[in-house]
Amino acid sequence: MAKKNYHSVPWDGDWAVKKEGVEKPVSVHRTQTAAEDKTHSLAKKNEVEAVYHNGKGQIKDKDSFGNDPFPPKDTKH
Repeated sequence: MAKKNYHSVPWDGDWAVKKEGVEKPVSVHRTQTAAEDKTHSLAKKNEVEAVYHNGKGQIKDKDSFGNDPFPPKDTKH
């Protein structure tokens, strides 16, 4: 069974951390930075991907943690 990634997304005027496939947020934050920090720590702890969205809900960045048999050449992280 594949592990579920974590996303930081806009949520009713705030920012939420959501696990893929789950409607209810893991946590809700007042700032995008706080949500991204929580997304990062959860993804790292669970060895999955952190997916960061912009204010329009579009994916702006991703960060992978854990064992990737075909790692991309990530020059950003």
